[in-house]
Amino acid sequence: MTHASPLTIGQLLRTPLANTPGQEIIHADVMRYSYAGLWQRIRRLGAALTDLGVGAGSVVAVLDWDSHRYLECFFAVPMLGAVLHTVNVRLAPEQVLYTINHAADEVILVHEDFLPLIGAIAARIIRPVRFVLLQDRPGPAATALPLAGEYEGLLAASDGAFRFPELDENTRATLFYTTGTTGDPKGVTFTHRQIVLHTLAVIAAVGPVPGMGGLHRADVYMPITPLFHVHAWGFPYVATLLGLKQVYPGRYDPERLLALIAAHGVTFSHCVPTILNMLLGARTAEATDLSRWKVIIGGAALPAGLAERALARGIDIHAAYGMSETCPLLTAADMTASIAAPDGLALRCATGKAAPLVELEIVGADMAPLPHDGIATGEVVARAPWLTAGYLNDPSGSDSLWAGGWLHTGDVGAIDPAGTLVLSDRLKDVIKSGGEWISSLHLETVVSRCDGLAETAAIGLPDAEWGERPCLLAVLRPGADRAAVEAAMRAAIDAAIGAGTLSKWARPGRIEWCDSLPKTSVGKLDKRAMRAMVAKS
Repeated sequence: MTHASPLTIGQLLRTPLANTPGQEIIHADVMRYSYAGLWQRIRRLGAALTDLGVGAGSVVAVLDWDSHRYLECFFAVPMLGAVLHTVNVRLAPEQVLYTINHAADEVILVHEDFLPLIGAIAARIIRPVRFVLLQDRPGPAATALPLAGEYEGLLAASDGAFRFPELDENTRATLFYTTGTTGDPKGVTFTHRQIVLHTLAVIAAVGPVPGMGGLHRADVYMPITPLFHVHAWGFPYVATLLGLKQVYPGRYDPERLLALIAAHGVTFSHCVPTILNMLLGARTAEATDLSRWKVIIGGAALPAGLAERALARGIDIHAAYGMSETCPLLTAADMTASIAAPDGLALRCATGKAAPLVELEIVGADMAPLPHDGIATGEVVARAPWLTAGYLNDPSGSDSLWAGGWLHTGDVGAIDPAGTLVLSDRLKDVIKSGGEWISSLHLETVVSRCDGLAETAAIGLPDAEWGERPCLLAVLRPGADRAAVEAAMRAAIDAAIGAGTLSKWARPGRIEWCDSLPKTSVGKLDKRAMRAMVAKS
């Protein structure tokens, strides 16, 4: 008689506990223990949450920095048959309140740094909630919240032999909210089965890469994508299944992150472009050896200029692509591409090829597939076993997301005959000037290599004659000469127009200099805020 083995999150612990039980998991200077210790704490957390009334279908929220506690919650909460709600702590208080009420949270685990945030909204949480305090150092917490206990105290008093229930693999496991720039956040959920399949697909996509590239068993992993954002792109599950040494940084600070890379020999991370740009510009960056560090960039396009700066420091950098609704992996750049090859940089910065089990198409307005010739451009749609079934309690939004039987990404791109996807823009960010569609991403890439330019973004502004005109927002590096950098930017655009790689309509009507570019709560460029900002200037 065969044994039914459902694809549940708890299964991801079996291999490391059998093969690498002594491997380390580190939370900065707060906690250090083995995988065997992780399992013991997961069991104690399961028992503690059960004592608080958590069971099948309960929703448990977490507000924490990237910590060992968060990793424990990634496993213990779903393994109870409950739902882990990873709260985006960078949202405005009213949006945090909305997500807590919409998710129907029953228990909230809250770091002491976020007690003022929760305290300000607690009276408007619409259902009874039990609060558990998270601390990096023991001591009294100044709060009027009725605490059900402190995390470490609850674990110490709980059953270390706790047994988790058997679950159906289609049980809902996680919940988080999108960070769009309009309307209320949308709840995105994933099942145990979807998360396990996504974990295996990520390994298949980034694991079998020769040489330094990819993710291997000897790597030391540190996320620089918040754990509240799409499960930190799923890599904590991947790193745990592979039994890697893991380093959790707590609160992000550039010099702290660089110190952890140096102290623990971190070799693999992932982040959005703005975070990498921040790290490379940090005071201690030049003194930190980054020659063994591999970084996957997602959440936004990887500018060629940023890639060149990273490669000059010895960082092995590649792009990948996905979104909250896709768990998130859809594609990864060619990690075998040599930077010495003529197209090596372009291949590393490209959106890349579909991950295993992912179907990609580009379609027109009528959903008709367009040819994969590298020229035809349309909306990117996708199918894969781990894509969200829809938005929580939002049937209309779910229907729109899955119109025509494909998940609509809202991104515009082309697929070449070799299967490489190259995004040209978001549907809402394409600049329409003089009857031409201009890719803001392409325009940004052209100027990104200019010396002295820290960051740039292209947006379209209304124009009575041309419909829209491109506008570049730009941030100088410290000590750079603004006039010289602006002249270099305009020269680079003129050269691209002369070479035929940019339309003449792409020449910006204005360049706006600013101290920083508006960003969303997860570090992506917020072009809606940019358009509003420039309109007021």
